[in-house]
Amino acid sequence: MNLEGKAVLITGASRGLGEALMEAFARKGARVVGVSRNAEEMEAVASRLRTWGYEAHALAADVGDKQSIHPLVGAAAALVGPIDVLVHNASTLGPTPLPLLLDTACEDLGHVLEVNLVGPFRLTKAIAGSMVLRGEGLVVHITSDAAVAAYARWGAYGVSKAALEHLGRIWAAELESTGVRFLNVDPGEMDTRMHRDAIPEADPASLARPRDVAARILTLVESTQAHPSGSRLEAARVELVHPEAA
Repeated sequence: MNLEGKAVLITGASRGLGEALMEAFARKGARVVGVSRNAEEMEAVASRLRTWGYEAHALAADVGDKQSIHPLVGAAAALVGPIDVLVHNASTLGPTPLPLLLDTACEDLGHVLEVNLVGPFRLTKAIAGSMVLRGEGLVVHITSDAAVAAYARWGAYGVSKAALEHLGRIWAAELESTGVRFLNVDPGEMDTRMHRDAIPEADPASLARPRDVAARILTLVESTQAHPSGSRLEAARVELVHPEAA
């Protein structure tokens, strides 16, 4: 995929991996829209990219709020046109310190599922129809090894990511031959605020940098035709070929 001029929408883009993805896509000539609940943080990221000569926009929205989805899609389309690449990066751990399932409130599980699973479903549903009509498009689900391994205390998050991955596979099966593709990408452990919230004792030096991971994800996006739609891919297995983005 040639990203020059492509319209890219990235959720959870005000910091961490989302912020790094904003920069990585922008450097390839994409017209990027970042989404975050924090309007000030999101605008700061977009503003910095604009000062470097890239096209970048900021929108404030909560992907876990049903009423936010259609206004978000409309605002993004008004800024950059129909979305070519949708990256579901926004997610929540739920309460921290992470509780055992027996101590997890039903309402907390419900909130995690709304943000990590139902929100991405709603957003894809609102955008994928246009992709089908145009015969092309890519949806990327940012997942986790917690989707495939049973870690104690990661119950709500792990369940949400396992379901998100399977959602991607079902979308891929249903939209096969339409030109719309889906990828589930595991970024691995990164030095981010979310990781610090989950595992505060972790050594940052042992964790990947979000900019390096973003560069690997960019490689997967550009080579999307090499991977079956619905595939689960690990960013750590990708050789960096965009050192300028790392």
